[in-house]
Amino acid sequence: MLMKADLPTPTDQADTGTPVSVKIRERIVAARKRFHSNDNIAEFIEPGELEKLLDEVEHKMQGVLDSMVIDTQSDHNTGDTARRVAKMYVNEVFRGRYVKAPPITEFPNAEHLNELMIVGPITVRSACSHHFCPVIGKIWIGVMPNEHTNVIGLSKYARLAEWVMGRPQIQEEAVVQLADLIMEKTQPDGLAIVMEASHYCMAWRGVKDMDSKMVNSVMRGVFLKDAALRREFLALIPR
Repeated sequence: MLMKADLPTPTDQADTGTPVSVKIRERIVAARKRFHSNDNIAEFIEPGELEKLLDEVEHKMQGVLDSMVIDTQSDHNTGDTARRVAKMYVNEVFRGRYVKAPPITEFPNAEHLNELMIVGPITVRSACSHHFCPVIGKIWIGVMPNEHTNVIGLSKYARLAEWVMGRPQIQEEAVVQLADLIMEKTQPDGLAIVMEASHYCMAWRGVKDMDSKMVNSVMRGVFLKDAALRREFLALIPR
């Protein structure tokens, strides 16, 4: 015999069957936050919901395959494609949308280092938010520390870059996001980032130009003010 406390509440009944994507979206809207393709929404995802989101994406992807008239029932090559694509998007290439930033241990600049430091090339992989085609390239990061700068391990720059790039992006915005993040974490006198990447929305489709690349940069602090320092950074990049 069910006790009154065991009976589902009206809220539980209304919640039954609601897609997890709708629940997450409602939280974001209630908080008046953005959820663009290159935004991180981890703070609005509750424990256990990422797996449910994976199931939902799989279901929707199966609908896409059906609409493309692909017989996934008898085609041994596409029988599990919907699940594979869902796992690729949620757990791999767009993981930077759904998980919190990687933990970064920061150390004080005990030796008061104040010389130019360059990290790179860091290989990065993303996907354009226009066609979801791969964007693959390299990043160079130049840091001009001061006595108050937080020092982080070299591998942590790669982890931060991977987290930012793990979302549907356009290259111009991705580099700005990464610059903002590193400035926040390290508080240097200056920061310079250069990214060079191949865009498969040009190589795989459209004009189908396999050799074209995009190069862009972001300069902050002393790299904006000191032309000689900027030239030194650019000259030291082995491109």
